[in-house]
Amino acid sequence: MNMQSPFPGSDAKVSFDRRELGVILSLYGRMVAAGEWRDYGISCLRHSAVFSVFRRSAEHPLYRIEKHPELRNRQGAYAVIAMDGRVLKRGHDLAQVLKVLERKMLRVIED
Repeated sequence: MNMQSPFPGSDAKVSFDRRELGVILSLYGRMVAAGEWRDYGISCLRHSAVFSVFRRSAEHPLYRIEKHPELRNRQGAYAVIAMDGRVLKRGHDLAQVLKVLERKMLRVIED
């Protein structure tokens, strides 16, 4: 989960692994196809990794999908955070945490 540098004293950064990116990008692709999302950004920081989703690239992110490995034994390593800073869902399983965003995609269609 946490990339360790082989060089002592260098700053190691947290990143999403291939499986995690697959789950996130699958949701991202569906939301782009639905016209909800248009851009994203990935930040690999010292204590967390962040996948930010934008409606337009010049705006603040609509949602942030964050990975905090140090919280994996407590409240879960993954969190979805809304634009206003509210934590929408937190947990140990990324796919389950992302379901909060899939529910926002569902709409009632009237005939």
